[in-house]
Amino acid sequence: MAPGLNMRTLVTALLAFAAGVLLMLLLPVHAPAPVPVAPAAAGSAQPAHAASTVADDGDEDEDANSWPSQAPTPEQVLYAQPTMVRDALAKLGARAPGRPNLYLVAFAGDGGEDVFRNEAEYAAQLFTRRFGSAAHALVLENNPATLATRPLADWSNLEAALDGLAKVMRPDDVLLLYLTTHGSEDHQLLVDMDPLPLDQIGAQDLAGILAEHPFKWKVVVVNACYSGGFIPPLKGAGTLVLTAARADRSSFGCGSESDITYFGHAWLVDALNRTDDLVAAFRQARAEIARWEQRDKLTPSEPQIDVGKGIEAQLAAWRKGLVPGPAVPFTPAAPAPAPAASAIAPMP
Repeated sequence: MAPGLNMRTLVTALLAFAAGVLLMLLLPVHAPAPVPVAPAAAGSAQPAHAASTVADDGDEDEDANSWPSQAPTPEQVLYAQPTMVRDALAKLGARAPGRPNLYLVAFAGDGGEDVFRNEAEYAAQLFTRRFGSAAHALVLENNPATLATRPLADWSNLEAALDGLAKVMRPDDVLLLYLTTHGSEDHQLLVDMDPLPLDQIGAQDLAGILAEHPFKWKVVVVNACYSGGFIPPLKGAGTLVLTAARADRSSFGCGSESDITYFGHAWLVDALNRTDDLVAAFRQARAEIARWEQRDKLTPSEPQIDVGKGIEAQLAAWRKGLVPGPAVPFTPAAPAPAPAASAIAPMP
């Protein structure tokens, strides 16, 4: 090949290479498409309703800023839970001999508003102080003020608490599960203590949790919006179910400016300080709530009740010989350090 041809070939190659580099610099760069994540298998043992997804950096910063500075770190809180549940079970005290005992688990699910903590704490005080040694109480709650002193109100701790109670309760004892939080139209209870990744609890979930434990006699109180939707999966022989609203209605009284919900005020503070009959107290509370809602021009929540076979007689056996103590005044707990976001509103 001639020398001139070699030189032209070399120059042409160099020019083509330079053009290619220039073209690459000028064209926009496209990021690869994200790889889709496969959904969990239908038979997964994990809870079905995840509480949170991965947040962007802004959300992570916001969660970090909202975590109380005097509290343990989120990892420390999670690590401490098994010990905290065991300690709470150990503090229940000896059962009253020769009669049915009642064991309360109070579950305050939403850590964003003090109203739910107030209610759970008060329920524990009411039953143990007013109804004496035949009543025991364990509190699970999500609140910035009690991260070092109370077990979290979450799916795992609820199961752990019930596992522990199953070892100390006798066949004639009564379990009282009182849940207070926000509820959704598809009958899910809000379980939240940001930024901890907690799972939500739905009506079927709660029924499944209880079905795994050998409690013959149960009272389940669901204080949340749309809580009537919990009755179908929970009802049955030996079970009393009370809800703060119909399946398609809101209940009222939550929010940062409220100390206790309408239902908590009416059933716990007013009715159960007058009577030790849980069913009679519900009827009193339902009438009182209806008056408040009419006064405030609110759509009636219509609290619901289902009385399973035998449970009223068992509750009467628990009350037999019981001499209730004096009324227990309601006093809100000290406010949590992190301010709540909303004012008094329906409890969806």
